[in-house]
Amino acid sequence: MRQHTHLTAVRSLPAAGADGSLPASGAARAACSLPASGRDVPAACRAVPAGGTGRPRRCLGRALAVAAATLALATTPALAAPPAEPEAAPRLGACGPGQLCLWQGGGFSGERHVYELTDTGIESCVALPDGVSAGALANRTGRPVTAYQSRVCAEEGEFHTHPSGSWSPRTPYAVRAVKVWER
Repeated sequence: MRQHTHLTAVRSLPAAGADGSLPASGAARAACSLPASGRDVPAACRAVPAGGTGRPRRCLGRALAVAAATLALATTPALAAPPAEPEAAPRLGACGPGQLCLWQGGGFSGERHVYELTDTGIESCVALPDGVSAGALANRTGRPVTAYQSRVCAEEGEFHTHPSGSWSPRTPYAVRAVKVWER
């Protein structure tokens, strides 16, 4: 989010005289009274000389320094944490075109089970072997595949349809059966 700093008093300063002094106008007073992070400008800048001859040149310098410091603090994330290193993407498991690959462990680890359309009926529930569940899958069949928590593709448990070309390094549940759809 970008913060804005009010600098109207600095932009509206009158021109300094030949001796470097400013007229005792409201703009000159405002330039010497800009707050800097909640602190007032030194008393020398707040005092208006008798006779209205204006501020010494050092007050203008202080006012500009205060304005520049305020602007720098408002627009620079001084104490911002360095950007976080992005997590390394999990390495994709080996899965060829036309295959549905399921791994027992998350991150494409553990034993891999491969299914192809030649041995998997369209819209047929295919259970993984007894005692086996998958924690990661890759669908390269060219068709959507639904992964089921249930061994009989029941919709009472968790299930999710993965489009062709999807790689899921961690499934939110243990996959125990799959179903390949026509399209």
